[in-house]
Amino acid sequence: MAVQSKPVPISPWGKATAGAAGAVLANALVYPLDLIKTKLQVQVKTSQPADGEAKADEETHYSSTWDAVTKIASAEGVSGLYAGMSGALLGVASTNFAYFYWYSAVRNAYDKYRGAGHKSSTFEELALGAVAGALAQLFTIPVAVITTRQQTQTKADRKGFFETGREVVNGEDGVCGLWRGLKASLVLVVNPSITYGAYERLKTILFPNKKNLSPWEAFALGAMSKALATIVTQPLIVAKVGLQSKPPPARQGKPFKSFIEVMQFIIENEGPLSLFKGIGPQILKGLLVQGILMMTKERVELMFILFIRYLQVMRSKRIARAEKMVAAAKQIAPITAK
Repeated sequence: MAVQSKPVPISPWGKATAGAAGAVLANALVYPLDLIKTKLQVQVKTSQPADGEAKADEETHYSSTWDAVTKIASAEGVSGLYAGMSGALLGVASTNFAYFYWYSAVRNAYDKYRGAGHKSSTFEELALGAVAGALAQLFTIPVAVITTRQQTQTKADRKGFFETGREVVNGEDGVCGLWRGLKASLVLVVNPSITYGAYERLKTILFPNKKNLSPWEAFALGAMSKALATIVTQPLIVAKVGLQSKPPPARQGKPFKSFIEVMQFIIENEGPLSLFKGIGPQILKGLLVQGILMMTKERVELMFILFIRYLQVMRSKRIARAEKMVAAAKQIAPITAK
């Protein structure tokens, strides 16, 4: 029996698995950049050298990405650059699984609503990404809160994932502390929205007739789209990290209540440009992660398609064999009856 070659749709679960696998691989490869950009974003520059010297033993200041790499490696060894990685990868896997699942589910539902042949506009792409991002954040932000807290702990204070989670819950906000920064996170859904909206739009413009991009084409599109999204949303990223980490010494243990309050504190103490602190490693990490993620996601999705086609072929062969057996049985039956 000849098997017709038909397009194989990938379910939301398949897309979610592909996205999560790509994200975990990409973030594992560049994790030190993630750690460093977090440390750069939570540190507060001091304009009083005397106070800075007095606090030198308590808090290390990093002047650049390379300065952070050398100081962390010197104080804690290379392993210090991977502190909190297990929790971070768990967060990456859960966030991306949830995002790609909801994006695919929402996109499928929207396409059915608009009908076959409808081409989504840039605004529609951004809106679909924002809805998917908001749904994903509601379920996964506790992991992000715990990971951020782990990344900003000193070596002496560093705790495991669950211990850090208990510390957050035992804090001023109780269980709600696990959802600190939710408003900022919901606003930040524009980041993946811009990223994936730009990715789909660039893919349509640059490769209009290609269903499967080459690894390097996917890498380039992913990197370009993420760089654009990062530049636009960096102040919100810095504010979100400030909300989820321990308050700076100047706050005397008083946590921030909103991302607007974090931004005001940063502007008053460090100036407006500090809303973009850590943007160097943030963009570099984003370029590498998004490029590797989309490159890997495209390959994993292709593997799903091939696997599903293999199952279809095997099913067709089994049906053909069953039909032959039934036909043979029908031919033998009259002879036996005689």
